[in-house]
Amino acid sequence: MKEMFDVVIVGGGMVGAAVACSLGGSSLKVALIESSPPEPFSEDQPHDLRVSALSIASKTILDTVGAWQGVETRRSCPFRRMRVWETAGDTEFCSDDIGQPALGYIVENRVTQLALLERLQDFANVERIFQVPVKTIDYRPDRPTDLELADGRLLSAKVLVAADGGQSRVRQTVGLGVTSWDYKQHALVIYIETAYGQQDITWQRFVPTGPQAFLPLTGPYGSIVWYHSPDEIRRLKALSDEALLKELVAAFPDCLGKVNKVLGRASFPLKRQHAQDYVKTGVVLVGDAAHMINPLAGQGVNIGLLDAAALAEVLIEAHGKGHDIRDLSVLKRYEAVRKNENLKMMTVMDAFYRVFSNRLLPLKFIRNLGLGLAERIIPAKTKVMRAAMGLEGNLPKLARGKPIV
Repeated sequence: MKEMFDVVIVGGGMVGAAVACSLGGSSLKVALIESSPPEPFSEDQPHDLRVSALSIASKTILDTVGAWQGVETRRSCPFRRMRVWETAGDTEFCSDDIGQPALGYIVENRVTQLALLERLQDFANVERIFQVPVKTIDYRPDRPTDLELADGRLLSAKVLVAADGGQSRVRQTVGLGVTSWDYKQHALVIYIETAYGQQDITWQRFVPTGPQAFLPLTGPYGSIVWYHSPDEIRRLKALSDEALLKELVAAFPDCLGKVNKVLGRASFPLKRQHAQDYVKTGVVLVGDAAHMINPLAGQGVNIGLLDAAALAEVLIEAHGKGHDIRDLSVLKRYEAVRKNENLKMMTVMDAFYRVFSNRLLPLKFIRNLGLGLAERIIPAKTKVMRAAMGLEGNLPKLARGKPIV
């Protein structure tokens, strides 16, 4: 028999799970489908290579839906300072300057995902469907979407949420197009053990070949992100741990400190992608299914969590007023709130990347001047900090610490 749901979310990663948690406790019947749930967490495990810099807005969303405690009981690393510099320009941001305890938190993606999935167990209106892939999707705009699962279950969704990543099968099936381009640069992520204890600063230095970044992790550990040409990243990735360590010491600034060990590595290409539309009748895109952003300032998951909070707000409020939540006019409210905000963030990150990746002397002068001005003009510096923390723009209720239900 076909099982009827108000909302079916395909993809239980951080953003999909956040949509489900944000709808938790509402009068909507929700299903979350995740074919590959994360492995359990153990404190004695090494840090995962995939980490995110969660903004204050993201932390507020997780806290408001009751998932932040699950992060804290595992592990996270708050950072109070952020430094950005080039040859002559330099600026450092500090949470003390705006009266906040931290600028953000470095958290392993799996930790955030586990905390959200764990929280879902507390909601009677949300069903978690794990380790069962979607076999077929039958989408027609004039009726709810039918999904057949690999185990034979049949689901019907008034609203189908695509939270299944940049290569979203849902998005492709329903015919929502994207605009994308490749930056022709890759990033190498390196998990290291440092001679320093737990640090409270994240930094990014710009050199002609691309940015070099450091993210602190709990204890004497950190995550290095090294941007370079695809060929050079492939060469670096193929080196032994000892040889890669020597390359790190030679290429990175002294503030990295002594690196005791290289513990792991992974690489990925840089790509920008944006859906031409976020919604169709009965279908919504969130997270990477809707947008893939340059990882320069770590905003990808943060804007995805804002998507989740905004979508839940729209669906719960429309349902409470007796509106048809499949209706395009209802779902367009979500798109109106998020698409322009995401496009602005993507455009700023893209411009930042291109300006700092350019070797032309006039641009070099302008960017050094800009960093110097950012250091000296307090109102501008404060605005940059608030934007990085996700505290600017049209924020959903959950990002302001206000429950929807």
